[in-house]
Amino acid sequence: MSAVVDRPAPEGVRERSRWAAPPRPAWEEEPAKAGLAAKGLVLGIACFAVLFPLWIVIVTSLSPKKVIDDTGGLVVIPKGITFVAYQELLGGGQVQRAALVSVGVTVVGTLFSMTVSVLCAYGLSRRDSLGHRWILMTLLATMFFGAGLIPTYLLVQALGLTDTYLALILPSAVSVFNILVLRGFFMGISPELVDSARIDGAGDWRILWRIVLPLSRAVLAVITLFYAVGYWSAWFNASIYLTDQEKMPLQNVMIQLVQKQERPVGLSAQINTGQLSPLAIQMAVMVLALLPVAVLSPFVQRHFRKGMLTGAVKG
Repeated sequence: MSAVVDRPAPEGVRERSRWAAPPRPAWEEEPAKAGLAAKGLVLGIACFAVLFPLWIVIVTSLSPKKVIDDTGGLVVIPKGITFVAYQELLGGGQVQRAALVSVGVTVVGTLFSMTVSVLCAYGLSRRDSLGHRWILMTLLATMFFGAGLIPTYLLVQALGLTDTYLALILPSAVSVFNILVLRGFFMGISPELVDSARIDGAGDWRILWRIVLPLSRAVLAVITLFYAVGYWSAWFNASIYLTDQEKMPLQNVMIQLVQKQERPVGLSAQINTGQLSPLAIQMAVMVLALLPVAVLSPFVQRHFRKGMLTGAVKG
């Protein structure tokens, strides 16, 4: 029997094997064609499930009354386009007033919430600030323990905020989660920049305005979108704090129109005479409620990953 002798590998082979990269995990490998096709199929089905109902709502809102009556309900294939429903909704009356109320509450509420959240997050991100640890613990406690609906309503009533627009802003003006995300992002900013600004004589206000905020555009855009969507979509505060129908926001008018089958003020005559379809009015109000979010979301989409992940991981 002949013995097998292990010969040493050549010098070049040993050098290459020493510096060779370790094998990558399976999820980091380039996917096969079958995997790409499966992912494309799943994404296509998900997009269809999201866009198809939206298509039906838009087409129905633009369809004439005769087409809706012939179809017997929602319209899938357009057979004529008319903007009568939108012209009536935006030509005055309850829906137009409610849309203006929603826009005003969203703009004012978002500015107020962002101002309070940024100032609170910046103060909590400075470890030498007065009582920042106790304030942080208090804010965290509110995420797990709440007073409840009845004490909140009694507080709003005691402050004289019922039937006022402030009742739509103040009870939900600040989100502790958003403050924590902003705080984490602010703490991730290089301390050398802040220290150099302090050496040059800059105070906290100048540091916040000239250094921290310009470096935090991504997270500010994301948090602003969160607040804006929250105010625009809010309906619960108006339903319990408001009794004046003229102060109702668009979402509450949409609930009255779609769920309770109540006709907006100023449109009953057109619906009764057969000029408008109640279903077209309902779909048009839905489109008006969805339009601002659908328009603004793509502009801040690119900031989501940087703004949310950085603020959530650091700090």
